Amino acid sequence: MDRQKRNLWSGVMMTAVRGRIAAVAGVVALIATVLTGTAAGTAAAAPHAAKPRGQWSCSGAPVPSGYVITAYDRTGCKGAGSWYQEPVQDGIWTCSGSPIVPGYVITDHDRTGCNGIGQWRHKLAKDRTWTCSGSPIPPGYVTTGFNRSYCQGIGAWYHELVRDGIWTCPGSPIPPGYRSTTYRANGCDGQGAWYTERI
Repeated sequence: MDRQKRNLWSGVMMTAVRGRIAAVAGVVALIATVLTGTAAGTAAAAPHAAKPRGQWSCSGAPVPSGYVITAYDRTGCKGAGSWYQEPVQDGIWTCSGSPIVPGYVITDHDRTGCNGIGQWRHKLAKDRTWTCSGSPIPPGYVTTGFNRSYCQGIGAWYHELVRDGIWTCPGSPIPPGYRSTTYRANGCDGQGAWYTERI
C-alpha cells in the first residue's frame, strides 16, 4: 500500500512538474513571438497598422512634389536642423519656407507655430476665400478686397473667380479674355480698384 501511495505521489509530482515546464515553455514562446513579430495574429494585423504620412529630412533636403513641411526640430541632424515632410492636404498647417503646392492658397498665419519659426495654413483654392498677403493667386481668380488686420496683421486679400463686371484690386491678375477699365480710388479698403470686364 505504501508503495502504491509512493507511485501515485510520484506520478502527481511528475504531472505537476511537466505542467509547470509546459507553462514556462509557453510563456517563453509567447515572448519570443512578440519580440520577433512572427505570430499569425501580428502578421494579419500588420497591413492595417497606421503608416507614417511623411518623414524627417535634414535642412536643405529637397521637398518632393506634392509634399509640404509641417514640423521643425532645431536639434535634428546633429544640430543642423531637420524638417518633417508629408503630403499636402486641405487645411494642413505648414512651416514658414514650405513650398505651396499648386491649387492651394494660404488662409491663416501663426507667428509662434512650427517651433517658433511661424506656420501657415494651406487650403484648396475656392471662390470667395480670404488669403494671406503673399499667397499665390490660382489661375482664373482675381483679388477683390483687402483687410489689413487679417492673418495676424499681415493682411489678407479676398479671392473670387473672375466674371464680367467685377471690381479688382491693384496687382490682381487679369485673366485672359478680360480687361481693366474704370478706376475707383476708394476700392479695396483704400487701395483702389479697377472695373474688370470681358473683352
